[in-house]
Amino acid sequence: MSGSQDRTSFKVGTLAGINPPLGAARMAVRMARFGQLDSLLTPDHLIGVFPRAVWDTDFTPQAKGIRSPDEQFDFATLLAHVASGAGRVQLGVGVTDPHRRHPVLLAQAFLTLAHMTKAPPILGLGSGERENLDPYGFTWNRPVDRLEEALRLIRAALNATEPIEFSGKYYQLDGAPLDLTAPPGRMPQIWIGAHGPRMLALTGRYADGWYPWESLSPEEYGQKLTLVHEAARAAGRDPAEIVPAQMFTIVTARTRAGIRRLLRAPSVRYIGLFAPGTVWTRCGAKHPFGEDFGGLRDLMPHTLTRTEVREAIAEVPDEVLYEWLLIGTPREILSRLREQADAGLRHAIVFPTSALVSNADAAFGFGVVLWLARQLRRTGNGSGPRR
Repeated sequence: MSGSQDRTSFKVGTLAGINPPLGAARMAVRMARFGQLDSLLTPDHLIGVFPRAVWDTDFTPQAKGIRSPDEQFDFATLLAHVASGAGRVQLGVGVTDPHRRHPVLLAQAFLTLAHMTKAPPILGLGSGERENLDPYGFTWNRPVDRLEEALRLIRAALNATEPIEFSGKYYQLDGAPLDLTAPPGRMPQIWIGAHGPRMLALTGRYADGWYPWESLSPEEYGQKLTLVHEAARAAGRDPAEIVPAQMFTIVTARTRAGIRRLLRAPSVRYIGLFAPGTVWTRCGAKHPFGEDFGGLRDLMPHTLTRTEVREAIAEVPDEVLYEWLLIGTPREILSRLREQADAGLRHAIVFPTSALVSNADAAFGFGVVLWLARQLRRTGNGSGPRR
């Protein structure tokens, strides 16, 4: 696929938080709609990714308005609340898992959401994260096997025309009716947060979209997308029907000095701990939580003490931040996204970490997201008319 061809249909979305107050989510939807973004995704967490032990205004000014990082709305209820104001913006979750939420209930929730939106909702699925599972006693054994079975069941539920019979290792349905259907043109899309070979194969067999969130070079992105396409062809599916998406956490400012200032913020440096130990090793460093640490998948932020967080942040080298985050001026970010488009990317979900540093930095960061969306919808040379 040529980069110029892809960019003419390039889509850009962003993330909305699921912390109170409720008005923040409504504001995010208004920004996405009137800024002509294509999508707005929420996470699905019972526990936030930031440690409550350091949650104060020295860590982030967001602590002024958010009492606790672990105060999280239910994503499905929140999306239903904001759906009427979303217009053509695709709403969705990026991502949930089938360990806490039964596949049939996920299908029902997103079929319901499809009646509230004007665009197909996005059901993002992953294999799970410890912080949302272990403290609450959810079973997390053989997560990829469980996800594969859940995908088969969700597909059956979304397309059911008669009571569902399903006999699997993890899920059993005995003549179970699910008569709810999506309105025409609004069938929920399944996106999978996949990085490893088995997850990429599942994406090709079952998904409408591929949604990696770990940092990938254009070469790595293209190679993994090829594996998705090969799995799709092997399953008798058209690879072109799978949306190649990606999550980008960006650090951006007008100048290099501004970028250096953002990188000094403890909340931004903390994000370097989301990178798995393998990324740290590649950067010539050792992850403070161990070389085998799986990154965000294994993080248990609510168990960390203030001292542990501060000491871990102090160990984050700039090399890890540059490896894990997308860092640069707006035009540098644009150039990198165009390189990713040349590798096959068609839907970028872009979130500016500057929102963690100050209100002014947040306004600039989200302004850059809207600017990127305008630029990436232009023709391949970046100077043609908007599509």
